[in-house]
Amino acid sequence: MDLPDFMSYANKFSSSDFTEKISRIAKRAGAKLVYAALILYYTLQSDKVSTKDKAIIIGALGYMISPLDVIPDAIPIAGLSDDLAVLIYVLKKFWIDVDPEVKDRAKERLKKWFDDDEIDEIDTLFE
Repeated sequence: MDLPDFMSYANKFSSSDFTEKISRIAKRAGAKLVYAALILYYTLQSDKVSTKDKAIIIGALGYMISPLDVIPDAIPIAGLSDDLAVLIYVLKKFWIDVDPEVKDRAKERLKKWFDDDEIDEIDTLFE
């Protein structure tokens, strides 16, 4: 799958829209997508992240929030696959620098929507 120009979606991102969308789609999206989105969201809040890297993260999260993307979110199963691909693509760029506290915070937040078996899916995030 070719990735879209997700940077063109940077203007779609807002913290409140992110929170609303992730709450609304969490169960349907699955633990992997939600975990990747939360890690990027929490990483965005760090003062250790460069402005350039924040722009990339905002583009990816904006793409996830936007209802207008390559595969519309309303299409069952496939609708969120492009969102996950974009999030994983960007997350791989930052993964080695992600603070363990951010990972723990994201994992803790998953408990709001998922049971332990579903949360275990994040162990295969990049597979």
